[in-house]
Amino acid sequence: MHIEFLIEDYSGEEALNKFLPRCLTLEIEYQVRRFNGKQDLLKKLPDRLKGYKAWIPEDWLIVILVDRDNEDCHQLKQKLENIAITAGFITKSNNSCSFQVLNRIMVEELEAWFFGDIPAIIQAYPGVKPSLAQQEKYRDPDAIQGGTWEALERVLQKARYHQGGLDKPKAAREIAEYMTPETNRSKSFQVFYDGLRTWQNRSLD
Repeated sequence: MHIEFLIEDYSGEEALNKFLPRCLTLEIEYQVRRFNGKQDLLKKLPDRLKGYKAWIPEDWLIVILVDRDNEDCHQLKQKLENIAITAGFITKSNNSCSFQVLNRIMVEELEAWFFGDIPAIIQAYPGVKPSLAQQEKYRDPDAIQGGTWEALERVLQKARYHQGGLDKPKAAREIAEYMTPETNRSKSFQVFYDGLRTWQNRSLD
């Protein structure tokens, strides 16, 4: 059993490599393959999936993970679905019992998943005040206004971290080290996590 994760960038790779072992059973191996941004991933995805389709074993899963950014979530998801279906794959949206491609969107971007686990932020950066979790603007991580990475930068700089500007890969690595998947408050994270669990449970039956 194996999962291929196709993601946008280095920050996502750093985060996934830290928290995926807490999302997957010991029987599952995985590989994170990053691209040079979202547009690079979308441009290369059709050929990449056609390549996979020619040889991929039945007990492998492909997870495609992109930021929503400012795009319409439903249109972006449909674009990913169409690419996978054209390549000959069954997606979870088409068949929740038998799928080999899982398309997932981070709303609006990776840093929202970090705000979904504020205890992890505090463990990584003890100078951040615990009261952050009670602030209304952070209660719904997927609805933070003004950009989530900018919000994370402000929070960390206020606590005297990343004073020269947010180092996204470093922050991703340090926060993801402490993330607890089961309790993450980001809805888009839970949709991602649920997809992994569904595939694992089906594969282990």
